[in-house]
Amino acid sequence: MSAPDINAVKAYLLDLQDRICQGLEGEEPEARFQEDNWTYDSGIGGGRTRVLAGGKLLEQGGVNFSHVIGNTLPPSATAHRADLAGRGFQALGVSLVIHPRNPYVPTSHANVRFFIAEKENEPPVWWFGGGFDLTPYYPFEEDAVAWHRAARDACLPFGESVYPRFKQWCDEYFYLKHRQETRGVGGLFFDDMNEWGFDRCFDFLRSVGDHYLRAYLPIVQKRKGTPYGERERDFQLYRRGRYVEFNLVYDRGTLFGLQSGGRTESILMSLPPVAHWRYNWKPEPGSAEDNLYQNFLKPREWL
Repeated sequence: MSAPDINAVKAYLLDLQDRICQGLEGEEPEARFQEDNWTYDSGIGGGRTRVLAGGKLLEQGGVNFSHVIGNTLPPSATAHRADLAGRGFQALGVSLVIHPRNPYVPTSHANVRFFIAEKENEPPVWWFGGGFDLTPYYPFEEDAVAWHRAARDACLPFGESVYPRFKQWCDEYFYLKHRQETRGVGGLFFDDMNEWGFDRCFDFLRSVGDHYLRAYLPIVQKRKGTPYGERERDFQLYRRGRYVEFNLVYDRGTLFGLQSGGRTESILMSLPPVAHWRYNWKPEPGSAEDNLYQNFLKPREWL
C-alpha cells in the first residue's frame, strides 16, 4: 500500500479548480471569476477562492481551493471518530456551489477533499471524501437521469456496488429532516474513504471530480435559454431558502470550516445571493411547482 502523496492531491485539486472555472466561464457570456487568495489565520496554509457574481447565466458561483494545516481537529471532524481527537491535521479540497439566474437551470454542488490526521509516535490516519449533487427548481426527469448516469459512470470502474452505495449515502446526507424532503435529486456522497489504499482511492476522487462538468454542463446548455417570468423566479428564490437551511444547519463542510477557524467569506460563498422565506407556503396541487415536491424531493432510483 503506497503512502499518501499530499503534493499529488494538491496538484490535482488546483488543476480541477482551473478546469471547472474555465468550463463554467465557457457558458457565461458576461461575468468572469474573480480570484481571492487568503491565509489560514488559525494555522498554516490558506486557499484560492474564486467567485463569479452578477452574470447573465450565473447569478453567483464559487469554486474554492483550500489547503490548511492545524493543531487540533474540530468537533465536527471527531464527533463520529473519537480516535482522531487531539491529532493535528491537513485538509485539502475543492468545493463549489453554482447558483444560476434562470430557474430552469438547477443549482449544483461538488466537493472533493483529502484529510490526514497525525499524532506523534502513531501512524497517520487519512481519508478522502466528496461527491456532487443537483438541486433543480423546475425539474426535468431526463436531466435527473443524465446526472445520475454520469454519477454511475464515475463509479463503474471501481465496482458495480459503488454507485448504489454512494447514491444512497447522498440521498440520506442531503436530507432536511425538519422539512422531510431531500435537498434535490442527489448524486454521490462519500466520506472516510481509505479502504482501497491511497492510489485507488485517489483514482476514485479524480473520477468523481472529472465527471462533475460532464454531468452539469449538458444540463446548463439545454436549459439556459428557457423563458421564465416572475412566478418562476419567485419560486426559485423561495426554494433557495431550503439550500440556506441545509448549509447552515447540517452541512459538515460548513461546520468544519467555521469550527476550525477557516475563512468565513470563503465558507459562506455557498449561500445564494438572494433567497426568500414564506410562512407555511404550499404549492398549488397539480402545478409545475407541486411537481417538484411530489416527484423529485424524495429518494428515487433514477436509473
